[in-house]
Amino acid sequence: MKESSSTTDSIKIIFVCTGNTCRSCMAEGLMKEALKDLKDSPRIIATSRGISAFDGDPASGHSVKAMKNLWDIDISSHKAKILTNTDAEQADLILTMTRQHRDIIKRLYPQKKDQVFTLKEYVYPDLNPDGSAADISDPYGMSYDVYEACAKELHECIKLILSKTSFF
Repeated sequence: MKESSSTTDSIKIIFVCTGNTCRSCMAEGLMKEALKDLKDSPRIIATSRGISAFDGDPASGHSVKAMKNLWDIDISSHKAKILTNTDAEQADLILTMTRQHRDIIKRLYPQKKDQVFTLKEYVYPDLNPDGSAADISDPYGMSYDVYEACAKELHECIKLILSKTSFF
């Protein structure tokens, strides 16, 4: 993977969903927690954004609760941010929650097309990138159990990212 244009010593990963209050902020929290134990983690910068976010919105209550209950990860201070041109340009890897998010970003930033994947197609290279299995469903407005299931799915994906030796 090429090094970031913004910082020569780091790799910038952006997790993207719709509002940046559920899935992408949970993925960011999981990645940051996982990086604490890795030797080279200062080289990796994990952030999250939304393609239709309202800047400053907090993480959803169920997202905060699931992360705290499952792994004692606190994302309660998260504030949503919309994906900007600068964010996209500085990213080394953009991991989206759905094919729709991926396709929108590839249309907006065609020069980044080789660095944009759904999270699941990135960690499961044999997955059909155009099938619904490539999506992580949006728990927004659903019961707590749905958020917890989403968080567990994200956790598995983050573990797989970190196991990709070529990533580092």
